[in-house]
Amino acid sequence: MDSPMVFVLAVTLCLSAIVIVVFVVFKPRLGFIPLERRRIGVQQDKSAVARVSQTALDAVENVIGESGGPYNREVLYNAGVKMAPADFTVGVALASLLTAAFAALLTHPLLGLLAGAATPFLAKIVLLILRDRRRAKFEEQLTDTIQMLIGGLRVGHSVLRSVEAAAQEADAPTSEELLRIVNETRIGKDVRLALDDVATRMDSEDFRWISQAIQINREVGGDLAEVLEQVAGTIRERSEIKGQIRSLSAEGKMSAYILMAMPVGVAFILALINPGYLNVFVEKPLGMLMLASSIVMFIVGGVWMSRIVKIKF
Repeated sequence: MDSPMVFVLAVTLCLSAIVIVVFVVFKPRLGFIPLERRRIGVQQDKSAVARVSQTALDAVENVIGESGGPYNREVLYNAGVKMAPADFTVGVALASLLTAAFAALLTHPLLGLLAGAATPFLAKIVLLILRDRRRAKFEEQLTDTIQMLIGGLRVGHSVLRSVEAAAQEADAPTSEELLRIVNETRIGKDVRLALDDVATRMDSEDFRWISQAIQINREVGGDLAEVLEQVAGTIRERSEIKGQIRSLSAEGKMSAYILMAMPVGVAFILALINPGYLNVFVEKPLGMLMLASSIVMFIVGGVWMSRIVKIKF
């Protein structure tokens, strides 16, 4: 029973139980419609833990204000995360505390503090990854989207009606973005601005061409379906080129992932096998200097490799 693995297993189970409790507490807040709105005159009965969590969320919401802090609504929306900024901020804070406690128990208190401090930055990186995946999925669906727009125009629908019909038929994230265009134009926003905002959020040059084609058609007239057909052909050719470039750069990306993961993986394994082996990096001045230098070189190397394998076209 004195084995370190038993202790690690017990700590892991305790932290897992805490995470489960946190998600159970936050689950009512993530519901679609509160009880007091579904049944007028009926107040939702909240437990003491739920009231404490609600107080914490309100306090965080007052601190971050309308801007939403580093995890604002625009950042979460672009990543496809359907959470309020206060909810996500509290979740990141709890994850930081749990990560710090877990790393401190396994390695060293200073390393635990570093791991806890790095958790918000890791959350930001995860949001950026989710945003890039959402954008890539939008690009993959763009060929089908433009075909649906062409079909709607050829049967006599207007541009907005064709966009709405395409939104109903498309999958996320295309459906979400097209519905946002329809909703924004209904409350008075110009169609050109709504389309340009989608192109900016999705970082899509191809969709910007569609926006420009629609705007030119509104100004000078003509057969918009025929223009979009030509644009669709150009987009298909660009998609083929993108696929070839991705296949050629896949090896470089995999090498970058492996080289970035190896130092962290080796350090984690050494900390599990011999917890005191890495104490020299946090107890000796020379070790701290080496640790700080390695972190700087790790970041510089990661940025350098990402620039090498990222090709703009």
